Amino acid sequence: MKIEINAKERKSKGTGASRRLRHEGTTPGILYGGVKDAISLEIDSKELFMQFRHEAFHASILTLNLEGKKESVILRDFQMHPVRNNIQHIDFQRINENEKINVKVPFHFVNEDTAPGVKLEGGLVSHIMTEIDILCLPKDLPQYIEVDLGELAMGESIHLSEVTVPEGVELTTLTDENDPAITSISKPKVVVEEEVVTEASEEGEEEDTEGAESTDESGNDSGEGKSDDEGSKQENK
Repeated sequence: MKIEINAKERKSKGTGASRRLRHEGTTPGILYGGVKDAISLEIDSKELFMQFRHEAFHASILTLNLEGKKESVILRDFQMHPVRNNIQHIDFQRINENEKINVKVPFHFVNEDTAPGVKLEGGLVSHIMTEIDILCLPKDLPQYIEVDLGELAMGESIHLSEVTVPEGVELTTLTDENDPAITSISKPKVVVEEEVVTEASEEGEEEDTEGAESTDESGNDSGEGKSDDEGSKQENK
């Protein structure tokens, strides 16, 4: 998938100028790298976001069309608005076809549903890592790295050293001392709810109820006896 971004050179600079551009529907950016000078950019926000949504935008060689002049670039950085979820600023780096580049690419996990640990044992898949830092020539840059869970059983995991990478691609974080797990299948946790009311509390409630009933009966009896005594005294008089 080839992605082309149309941009113009940005003449106005500074925080205030960038704010005005955003209000006008334009995203400020910058192009740097190589032997050329850095250039401030302005890009149509809607057009940029439509391209930005594609996974390939983040891990592939892009074509930047700067007022008719095209250059091969990669996405280096971006800032998102914390609430509106739109791009506030974007950075592109020029590439040299003969120089290796350092890029983060995503993992694509396949055959999760058919893994023995899931299909036969009812386990849950946990993705510990979702992307990886690689080093390669621009021509060898993959859009993603595939991780196959087809033979993974309950309690097992796949480590970085077990991942098959395309020719010419180096996993920069993989060393003899550092071989992290990137995905695993584990047994689901079962939550057991304890009953709040115990037998002891139930017995206590019953005793309280019986005591209340006895008090009521005793009170009624003493009241009736007092009335009879008073009646007898009046008759004697």
